[in-house]
Amino acid sequence: MSKPIIKNIFWDVDEVLANLDNAYYRFLTEHPNYKDQYKDLKWEDLPKALPIDPKFGSLELTSHPTMGKEFNHDFCHNSGEIYFDRPLYPNVVETLKELHEKGYRQFTMSSGFNAEIKRKMIADTLGPELSFVTIEVVEHQKSTSDASHGKAMVGEKEQRIIECLKKYNLVPEETVMVDDRIFNCDTALKVGMHAVRCRPGFTTDTPSDRKFDAEVNNVVEFKDWLLNNTTID
Repeated sequence: MSKPIIKNIFWDVDEVLANLDNAYYRFLTEHPNYKDQYKDLKWEDLPKALPIDPKFGSLELTSHPTMGKEFNHDFCHNSGEIYFDRPLYPNVVETLKELHEKGYRQFTMSSGFNAEIKRKMIADTLGPELSFVTIEVVEHQKSTSDASHGKAMVGEKEQRIIECLKKYNLVPEETVMVDDRIFNCDTALKVGMHAVRCRPGFTTDTPSDRKFDAEVNNVVEFKDWLLNNTTID
């Protein structure tokens, strides 16, 4: 059986390339509205403070059963530099540069309450060494007052992926989405792309009825899977 051809990579930034959990932890323990309540929160207990919705599979502020909307609003609008504090995971720069040198086209596929702010955050986080990565952002609050990834968000992301494929003349079957969120991987498969779930942060197990191309723990493991199980030409 021949190996599938993959020439293009869509990276999710938060919790694949950059540690969003770091910003969430700082938000709960440092924001004036919540620091008293969470002053004793330990890093390893972050999923207890932000219970993970199984359909997402990773931490989301909006998943909190009672404070989700307040958390999300204050994080996006009133958290200052904490919002931008998402350090790259180890080996991200080296890995993406290596894939670039091998000829892979690389894009981000992220969502945010404000596309320009999210785009700036991603550009600042990736830095000049990764300027070859094309930044694409879905702005999701324009169609839903609930800033969670609900049905409207899913529809928007699917449409945005299709638009990006057309915009850059990419073949879906030659493109892979690397994401920690289960429904994003589902969306990639729905439009004909490959999907790899990457789980460097706090996540839940992939449901048994999901069949993604692979599951990895970090970008290095993804690179190894890509180079060993697919071809670029």
